[in-house]
Formats: sequence, structure tokens, C-alpha cells
Amino acid sequence: MTRLFAGTPFDIPPTCDQCGAPEGECCCPPREPPRTPPSEQTLRLSVEKRKKGKMVTVIRGFAIDNDLGELLSHLKSSCGAGGTSRSGEVELQGQHLLRVRAALAAMGFSVKG
Repeated sequence: MTRLFAGTPFDIPPTCDQCGAPEGECCCPPREPPRTPPSEQTLRLSVEKRKKGKMVTVIRGFAIDNDLGELLSHLKSSCGAGGTSRSGEVELQGQHLLRVRAALAAMGFSVKG
């Protein structure tokens, strides 16, 4: 994709934020976004009843910058249940409050509920 003002006096090539060199000439290592460590997060656990009487364990309170997919796969395998993550929450099918609390505490999270 070309820049909007390419070839005109208003063309300003993108530069690196760290070294100030043009992006094509920059040799800075890529930066990863900072992650909030588990010890600084307090998660809230609850069991909710959904349609047709299905029980779901819901975990809320994750920091937005963390990758929930990796955590979800670990919790699903430790509980032996399906689940999903949506809008900053993790949902596990079934009533797994004690297993989830133990798994999150082992990872270093502070757990309420």
C-alpha cells in the first residue's frame, strides 16, 4: 500500500520511535507490549446458570493486555471442559470453581469468589 502523499512535498516517511531512523533502515529489536504480572491481578470467580439449566464458571478481572488464549487452553485442559473467552472474561462449561481456583492460585493470581 502506498502512502497518501507519496511523491509530494507533504510526504513524510514513517520513522522509528526509538532511534528516529526511517522504518526501512531501523535496526531496533521489536518491542513486545508490557504484560501485567499475575501477582498484580485480582480475579473474580462465579458460577452462572445459562439457558436450559447449563452451568458455566466465569472468570472476570483480567488485565486487557494479557493473552487469554494461552490461559484458557491451560484451564480447559486442567478442568477437562470446553470454554471460551470473550470481552475480557473466560467462561468454562460446567461447575469447576474449586479446580479453577487451585489452577489460578498455582499460576500466581489472586482469586476472590
